[in-house]
Amino acid sequence: MQRWKATVSYDGTQFAGYQVQPEARTVQGEIEKNLAKMHKGNSVRISASGRTDAGVHAIGQVFHFDSPLAIAPERWQKALNALLPADIRILEVEAVPLDFHARFSAVEKEYHYRLMTNGEPDVFRRNYASHFPYPLDHGAIQEAMGIFMGTHDFTSFSSARSEVEDKVRTITMFELETAGDELIFKVRGSGFLYNMVRIMAGTLLDAGQGKIQPEEIRSMLAEKDRSAAGKTAPPHGLYLYRVTY
Repeated sequence: MQRWKATVSYDGTQFAGYQVQPEARTVQGEIEKNLAKMHKGNSVRISASGRTDAGVHAIGQVFHFDSPLAIAPERWQKALNALLPADIRILEVEAVPLDFHARFSAVEKEYHYRLMTNGEPDVFRRNYASHFPYPLDHGAIQEAMGIFMGTHDFTSFSSARSEVEDKVRTITMFELETAGDELIFKVRGSGFLYNMVRIMAGTLLDAGQGKIQPEEIRSMLAEKDRSAAGKTAPPHGLYLYRVTY
């Protein structure tokens, strides 16, 4: 039995999310369905670095699976891509030790959140960047990003539906980039809670509009209450960019 690590990108627009759900089209469901075809109908489970919600995209999601088939890494990639739908692409497959785990072996993750700032939304990018045509103070956003840096309890920036008990995470990079008519929030950290990046993005937009002062984020973190933080930004602006091992 060999364990394989696969890096995958997907357009989340037409998916109900990453994780398998009854009667719903999911990324995990599509990959496992086609792995089963390669294994003569036998079920093959995959384990990913984390779940993404409906509408959320991935540039560098990672999953692993075990297989008794003696197939070269590049052949795995070609065979899966020949079967998978056009909105999922396997970028790389490599052999890894049996103790490798796509989720638990991860050291850092990086997410990007994209915003269109032009007056009218671009019809061709409407599923790939959130539209926010309001004036923003970039300095205030960057100041707020700095407050998120370091190790904190992010309970206030996690969905109330999150069942994870330990909500302490470490943010190692938080940057604002301008690319044409888009703003990109880039964040890297030890891990992220359910909806954490989208809640941080919504709160940064509040700071950029002057609805809150950046320093107020300190008290939001201290309160450990979801109602203390900003709104959850829409899913379609979010990308799982990279997982580091």
